[in-house]
Amino acid sequence: MIWLLVLAGAVTAAVTSEGPVNTRATIPGIESQDAFDLLAERFPDTPSDSASATLVFVAPDGGQLETPANQAAIEAVLATAAESPQVSRVVPPSAGTSINADGSNGFASVSYEVPSAEVTDESRALLEEAVEQARDGGLTAEMRGSALKSPTKMSATELIGVAVAALVLLLTFGSLVAAGLPLLTAIIGVAISFLGVWAVAGPLGMAITSGMLALMLGLAVGIDYAMFVVSRYQEERLTHDAETAAGRAVGTAGSAVVFAGTTVVIALAGLAVVGIPSLMKMGLAAAGAVVVAVLVALTLVPALLGMFPNRVRSRSQRRGTRTSPRVPVARGWMRLVRRRPLLVTIAGVAVLVAVAVPALSLQLGTPGDASLPTTDTERRAYDPRAEAFGPGSNGPLTVVVDARAAADPETAVASVADEIAATDGVASVSTPTFNAQGDTAILTAVPTTGPTDERTEALVNTLRDARPAVERDQGVSYEITGTTALDIDMAQKTQSALATYALVVGLAVLLLLVVFCSIWVPIKAAWPWRLRRARRGDNGDRGQRCAVPGRRGGVPRQGSGVSPVIRTGHRESAVRPGCGADLRGLPAATRPAGRRRPQRPATRRRRRGR
Repeated sequence: MIWLLVLAGAVTAAVTSEGPVNTRATIPGIESQDAFDLLAERFPDTPSDSASATLVFVAPDGGQLETPANQAAIEAVLATAAESPQVSRVVPPSAGTSINADGSNGFASVSYEVPSAEVTDESRALLEEAVEQARDGGLTAEMRGSALKSPTKMSATELIGVAVAALVLLLTFGSLVAAGLPLLTAIIGVAISFLGVWAVAGPLGMAITSGMLALMLGLAVGIDYAMFVVSRYQEERLTHDAETAAGRAVGTAGSAVVFAGTTVVIALAGLAVVGIPSLMKMGLAAAGAVVVAVLVALTLVPALLGMFPNRVRSRSQRRGTRTSPRVPVARGWMRLVRRRPLLVTIAGVAVLVAVAVPALSLQLGTPGDASLPTTDTERRAYDPRAEAFGPGSNGPLTVVVDARAAADPETAVASVADEIAATDGVASVSTPTFNAQGDTAILTAVPTTGPTDERTEALVNTLRDARPAVERDQGVSYEITGTTALDIDMAQKTQSALATYALVVGLAVLLLLVVFCSIWVPIKAAWPWRLRRARRGDNGDRGQRCAVPGRRGGVPRQGSGVSPVIRTGHRESAVRPGCGADLRGLPAATRPAGRRRPQRPATRRRRRGR
């Protein structure tokens, strides 16, 4: 009943809220963002985040785009694209700038008044209609640009995942009720999480992507955590009544759920150290969904188990044909690990090293149109333009020159343009475009290499390193931005945040320290390669004597200070007082109050007396 009230409250809050907002993503602390802010200040009539599209035309059979017939076809195409009320400007192909040397290839630019997330489907439909019109006129036409990128929308992918999960759960539990219970609780939890994110998205400036991430992660962990409890309940029902089995399931599997959920929440909340607000909001939204999934698994799942105590059991359990726990599938593998720990460790390290070798040449970045399949129009527009105008034409650099302190702004900006054009790796520099006050100019520098080429990144760093000398000689300052520079800055910012992300690992180590009462276990778990040497014994590491030494399966005497034996599948273990629960979880009620030396069994004393 409580969860139904919470769900009703979430629905009410979501319905009365404004929902997710389409805000421009900001990344403080990088030069590209500073340049965007300067553009918004000095060029208020031209939003820096407005959408744009590029139409690429190729004349048939090596012909010329400037023939009367092709010119008429291109003009009609651009007129169709300009019919959208969101279009602010259309720049046709022109010789020397947007038509290549032999005149067979050219491109037109379409600028919009709104960001890409606000471009309507009608505007995109007009672009597609214009391209088809050019093809009907005998031209090869393709399009690319931010205006083509549709905003994130809900899809049926999650429903397909739920159907697959239902099939797997049905085969695993052997009961329709047991398979449906984790799905039901996960859907309730994820509905509360998604609606909660929707309700607070407006005041916190969250986009729809935050809700999507919360939905996907909440659904995944919700099913997983509920499955832990239900599976443990089925095992406990082999030897206990329904009430006791439910309590032991929550006390054992529930501790594993809390531990797993806490580590996931720490990792997601750790996205805040990257310094990208949009990522931080996505991480916090997903962390909230995980918290809800943990609470649902610890409260709602046991309540439903009480409503269906016998129908949750598998058919073989209800018929009485299964009276003992199943033998784990990985039993043979674990025997091999315990028998040959050194060999398994060496093999595991070798595999991890082989997998980690590509990380030595890892290059961070954002995939562009060059990585798309050749069946997409964006890729088919990218390749002809790179071939006709050079690979750098698909990722030009935008240079914003602040000439307020210069005595002659036009002369100073012209000198900056000449120095940039003389830099190795720059193919061309456009004519400066000044704002209405004449104190700020925009230059477009085309590199000789592609947007994702390492040499382009080196060029951006070279231009920025040369800035102090330009500022000293010309009395002006400039900043470099654009899609290519933004991707480079984001990659560098993300890479620099990896060291700070070690704080997240430290919190995970602290959590493991509390759980295991050990220093060695958390260090092994948090080590990058996660090396765990298999050791003989009932409870793992010999150096950590949390397990009471003695015969496996022996029941301690009452008042001996040793906790009761906890059945865990086909094996049993006893946990010493003062040590935290292991991943299987130890109920608080079963922890002894003190620590005493265990007494020897009476049979052994009688034998010694003989």
